Amino acid sequence: MRKIIKDRQIVNDDWTLLKLAEGESAESVAIPAGPVLVPMAVWQARRAELEARADVGVWLASDERAEALKDEVSRFPVIAVDFPKFSDGRGYSIAYNLRARLGFEGEVRAIGDVLRDQLFYMQRVGFNAFATRPDRSIEDALKGLTDFSESYQASWDQKAPLFRRAQRTAETV
Repeated sequence: MRKIIKDRQIVNDDWTLLKLAEGESAESVAIPAGPVLVPMAVWQARRAELEARADVGVWLASDERAEALKDEVSRFPVIAVDFPKFSDGRGYSIAYNLRARLGFEGEVRAIGDVLRDQLFYMQRVGFNAFATRPDRSIEDALKGLTDFSESYQASWDQKAPLFRRAQRTAETV
């Protein structure tokens, strides 16, 4: 069974990631039973069919906007964000918007080309689950969440910047 990092622990991944193969359409793709993450296009095309299921999550491509789910974000237990390649950072904004603007409190999962070097920064913007690349060590990737002991900037996980958190004392001369 595939493993993911969720809430800083390595756990079994119970979710099936549905991707459209060449020639398949959102309207006709077979949706498996059990917990499944469907592309946003499938969710939009087959909402009436999928709304009855409690085990459906959605995943967003890096060129899609979280705001497209604004009226239904709370119905999903998982929303995943795809990173098609390591250097594509648009998913960071998607996760931040899911948390800060849309108030999503469920699992936000990074999928695709997810590497250890990204995890610390991904958690800062709201990701709490990571499906790392299968050709890399998930145990090593887990260590990426603690690469830094402190962060300077404010973000989703730390609302105040370091200069507001650090206690300063005046020195007299």
